[in-house]
Amino acid sequence: MATANTGGTPRLMGDGAPGDLLAVRDVAVTFGTIAALDGVSFSVGPDEICGLIGPNGSGKTTLFNCISGFCLPRQGEVLLGGQPVTRLPRHSRAGLGIGRTFQNLALFPSMSVRDNILVGTQPLGRAGFWAHALALPVARREAAVAEQRLGEMLALLDLTDVAALPARALPFGTAKRVEIGRALIAHPRLLLLDEPACGLNHAEVDELLALLQRIRARFRLSILLVEHHMGLVMRACGHVVALAAGSKIADGTPEQVQRNPDVVAAYLGAEPAGARAA
Repeated sequence: MATANTGGTPRLMGDGAPGDLLAVRDVAVTFGTIAALDGVSFSVGPDEICGLIGPNGSGKTTLFNCISGFCLPRQGEVLLGGQPVTRLPRHSRAGLGIGRTFQNLALFPSMSVRDNILVGTQPLGRAGFWAHALALPVARREAAVAEQRLGEMLALLDLTDVAALPARALPFGTAKRVEIGRALIAHPRLLLLDEPACGLNHAEVDELLALLQRIRARFRLSILLVEHHMGLVMRACGHVVALAAGSKIADGTPEQVQRNPDVVAAYLGAEPAGARAA
């Protein structure tokens, strides 16, 4: 498995330090009697691509939901740029610079590609309904910024030729790029990508890798990537966090995590070393 990556300098085994963009500190989530997350801590530095891996049911999507505001943890906190966001609603987190895609496509099927992407500009809006209804100067300025960014997204994601098509008419890989465009158009500081390689063929995964590298270089943002495609994780990320059964079992470079015996055990179905010692 290839291990070359361009994901930046990893922030290892920490729960947040000055200069980290994202800090997850002792986050726990319980659904009934099930501990979906059990005191998870890690951090993501600026201009870093961090992979979040683990078997199905390990808590990856629940953790994404805590970061983006779809789930309130029972304990712990989430900080963005040192600012606590744990109790903020989703739209406020988006306004502070968190963009997200979903494991299952969440596009509006009857809307065009351009309109689906423009939905992502809502956190930028300040003018209000009447300003837009009356076409006041502030509303016209916001619309001009949105159109400029839309053109930028269409070009970056190679979507210009399909901009007028409804989302339901798109191939799966193209629809994935539309969702990335919607998350990216507000120029977030942190981009959360939930299994972007799911359903893609080998060539499309290579294209996705190149796209992630272009996005990070162009927008100088950090990316937190939930992914089962280990080849993509090892090539794209400079830092990997592994979960199993709601707990963090490894945190380090891709090479370190790949060799970690608890990670190997989690993927092969064996009992982790820590559990045996207990």
